[in-house]
Amino acid sequence: MSSKGDGSGAREVQVQPIPTETGLRYYDWVDAKRQKVTEMTGGRLGYLHIPDMGADGIREFIKWYYGQIRKEGLIVDVRNNGGGNVSQMIIERLSRKLLGYGFSRTAEVATTYPVTVFTGPMACILDEDSSSDGDIFPYMFRRAGLGPLIGKRSWGGVVGIADRGALIDGGQVFVPEFGLMGTEGQWIIEGHGVDPDIVVDNDPESVIEGRDPQLERAVQEVMKQVDAGAAKPLPPRPAGPDKTR
Repeated sequence: MSSKGDGSGAREVQVQPIPTETGLRYYDWVDAKRQKVTEMTGGRLGYLHIPDMGADGIREFIKWYYGQIRKEGLIVDVRNNGGGNVSQMIIERLSRKLLGYGFSRTAEVATTYPVTVFTGPMACILDEDSSSDGDIFPYMFRRAGLGPLIGKRSWGGVVGIADRGALIDGGQVFVPEFGLMGTEGQWIIEGHGVDPDIVVDNDPESVIEGRDPQLERAVQEVMKQVDAGAAKPLPPRPAGPDKTR
């Protein structure tokens, strides 16, 4: 490799190609959504996308949730979520309640108890490709009182399967074994999906124009709550206790 036609100053560069650009395209898509939310709200709202409820999904949650925990509001996007089994872990993190504040002797900024607790309003975006544990997540998001669901009805398949052994031709036998029941005593989600609170379709014309109506509506709904005072900013440090009395 040389910048001169005579070959002087040439150097060798070893390039290791990646097997697929799917990951790069995904991160570009996510970054564009996050930038859109930042532009629409002046950086007041956070955004994170959970691609599945497995290793990739929990990694993306950890990567983006904790760094945005002091935003005024949060949009959780589970569109195209392929399922898995970690939705309850994420719901538990999002459901933590603010119980108190703390101050270091030399710091003016408050901490929270628990330390990792989000104190603002949230919304969840789902679509027709939110499936399996990606169905369960928005259902439980709403049951936990975390915020509204926005988008389209989810896929509707939550019966879990178990591997019951290999076949002589190299195949495997998977048997549906695990159903999901609600607290009212009825089977839930399977065969129907989860209905959003606010139905928004990402119609082809809007998508071609580069818009995302579902995300735009989610931003509007969360900002309504923020502007109404639903966000809880960290309080200023109070006067120190008087121990002389």
